[in-house]
Amino acid sequence: MKAIWLMSLSAIGVSVLFWARQRAPLSVQPAPKGAAGITTPVPERALQYTSYTRSNSTIYTLKIPLDSQFLVLPAVSQTVDTLDAMAQQQGAIAALNGGFFDPENQRSTAYVVLNGKLVADPTQNESLMRNPDLTPYLSKILNRTEFRQYQCGNRRQYAIALHSDTVPTDCQLVNALGGGPRLLPVITAQQEGFVAEANGVVVRDALGSRQPNARTAIGITRDRSLLWVMVAQTGASASGMTLQALAAFLKTVDVEQAMNLDGGSSSSLYYAGKTVYGKLDQSGKPIMRPVKSVLLLKRQIDRTSGFH
Repeated sequence: MKAIWLMSLSAIGVSVLFWARQRAPLSVQPAPKGAAGITTPVPERALQYTSYTRSNSTIYTLKIPLDSQFLVLPAVSQTVDTLDAMAQQQGAIAALNGGFFDPENQRSTAYVVLNGKLVADPTQNESLMRNPDLTPYLSKILNRTEFRQYQCGNRRQYAIALHSDTVPTDCQLVNALGGGPRLLPVITAQQEGFVAEANGVVVRDALGSRQPNARTAIGITRDRSLLWVMVAQTGASASGMTLQALAAFLKTVDVEQAMNLDGGSSSSLYYAGKTVYGKLDQSGKPIMRPVKSVLLLKRQIDRTSGFH
């Protein structure tokens, strides 16, 4: 009888333990080796939200697995809007500021494709196309790097490519968001018209690439996951990161391909109801700049975006 009683208690204990594990919050993986990061438990299965503290910046990352339960797609506002407003209107899990735009006429200077349709075309932006200062670089500006999503049969595939690059055989281009320059495997700022030199002297640096600033980037990791990255200033003098420092950081977190997105005052990352802004004003307060385009993270069931 005593043996039966002990076995019953053991069975009850196993059942309680199983129930507790089923009810427990989902765990996340620790920060990558060699990187001093703080990983925060997140409510969505398999997402990993991590912050890295540096002497003059805080780097926020969101790792998104190549998983059928998640959908990453761009959205374009008819005018401009704040990142958190666009995310909440769309019911998104997360959002990242997107491509470049003209704040004066509120038109995109980057290509955006949504569900196979071109929804933002820089060639329709007269301020860009007729700017005499940009004429020498226009062909490069119109062929910058973009983040792409292909559908290859029943398989989804992410890529970072130039706008002129062809779509792989047996694949369709579903979504794309322009930005640039490419950061990994090499920085292509000159090839994309962001930087220009004459007689060894820099005569154009549209991004202030060698000056620390708030930055935004997207990468594809070794395991084919996406990594959203937002570099926030700390308020210290010359805070933030250069493009070169950002590329170096991305290598430490297993990113193989990466591209820059609109940075500075546009840099912002929304996750779980909270927005972190990258750029600080002179008093140390975050700048909440409305943007033209964003990347949204949604559950697979939510396939469409209301911004066209």
